[in-house]
Amino acid sequence: MPRRTATMLTSALLLIALICAGALIKVPYAEMSPGPTYNTLGSKNGEPVLHIGKGPRQYKTTGHLNMTTVQVTGADYRMNMLEAVYGWVRHDSAVVPRSTLYPDDQSAEEVDEENAEEFSASQESAKAAALRELGLPVSSHLLVSSVVKDGPAQGKLHAGDVITAVDGKAVDPKKPQSVADLVTKHKPGEKVTFTVIPADQAKKSKDAGKKFPAAERRQVALTATKAPDDGRAIVGIQPGLGHTFPFKIDIKLADVGGPSAGLMFALGIVDKLTKTDLTGGQFVAGTGTIDDQGKVGAIGGIQMKTVAARDKGAKYFLTPKGNCATAAKDKPGGLTLVKTGSMDDAMDALKKIRNGDTDALPQCKAK
Repeated sequence: MPRRTATMLTSALLLIALICAGALIKVPYAEMSPGPTYNTLGSKNGEPVLHIGKGPRQYKTTGHLNMTTVQVTGADYRMNMLEAVYGWVRHDSAVVPRSTLYPDDQSAEEVDEENAEEFSASQESAKAAALRELGLPVSSHLLVSSVVKDGPAQGKLHAGDVITAVDGKAVDPKKPQSVADLVTKHKPGEKVTFTVIPADQAKKSKDAGKKFPAAERRQVALTATKAPDDGRAIVGIQPGLGHTFPFKIDIKLADVGGPSAGLMFALGIVDKLTKTDLTGGQFVAGTGTIDDQGKVGAIGGIQMKTVAARDKGAKYFLTPKGNCATAAKDKPGGLTLVKTGSMDDAMDALKKIRNGDTDALPQCKAK
């Protein structure tokens, strides 16, 4: 056999061996790619994404206010070397350490539960921010946001329970920290008594737009345990901020998790409840967490979301200012990235877009 032919054959066999090895070798990475986008002004599976109950006057909307998502490989999926390399060279995906998406100390079910809780909390904040933008009344209360597995509160307190007092002392309805302040006055091993309204009863009252009935309050005694980091007394809950609204607002999107749709939900609610057509018929997409005061926060997977928005047809993308520099480094063609730090920023940007004053938009720039 000629030397050149032998060399080529050997190289081909080595390449085949490397490809086979790459397909068999599992690596600790996961892939993020552009996910579906949903128009908060539209419908999904025949149901409005935003359903506002009886009471307020509602107006016709046009255009798009699309929330965006990131698609990730499943918790049980293990990438091989070839898939990782292919993901690294692709323009529209990102390969990240698996622990970024699925921490080693959490099961897949716990990650899903955490994402669902964040999604629910973001909806509450979006509703509050929207109604405050419209000058409508919003009242606040403290609730159990989550319960730590195997902690003192497991089976005794539940996510959604409204907290009114700790050891008979009223909590500040606007400051979740007030719960921790009262608990940490105890020593590990001591009893801590919570006064709560059960989640199911609280939901009924909220849906009816009524105050929480005092008759439904329950006393729940817990034994404080020691925090692993600093030894302070804890009971194994995460307190959060809840709100009561003057009418019912439902956000109907299944299989979506995390807090990043808050801004777009808030804008969709405002659009439906105000005479002004916010988009002027334009296709606007965006992302960003939002708190109940309208502050917009950064999110993960920004470059996947801008690609998803552009592919869907968006011309403008409301971008959290904390994500601007990263997003601008690899901006999809034909998409204007609008720097957004608050609900007021977003409303001002939409005004410029519908009035055709797009040269005045605060655009994201790469550093």
